Amino acid sequence: MTQIHEKIRGKTASDVTEPPWYRVVMLNDDVTTMEFVVVVLMQVFHRSFEDARKLMLDIHHKGSAVCGVYPHNVAETKVEQVTLMALASNFPLKCQMEEE
Repeated sequence: MTQIHEKIRGKTASDVTEPPWYRVVMLNDDVTTMEFVVVVLMQVFHRSFEDARKLMLDIHHKGSAVCGVYPHNVAETKVEQVTLMALASNFPLKCQMEEE
């Protein structure tokens, strides 16, 4: 058996680590409308109207809120989608990802 096969066979479940997950956080600002934030939450994060409205109020009152937790590539895509929607509508809405 080759060294590579021996290394693979020697791995145990505890040696394998899951990739990190990322929180997608939306930040409050004084310009972006509440209605626009609700639309973004519904379209990008697939929230119901009621969930989006509640989350928008959390963002508004607390300054930020977690919109979802995803693998890196999905979180990155969500941040990009929010940014593009905001730019297209001339809003300064910010969204960021943070390692879980």
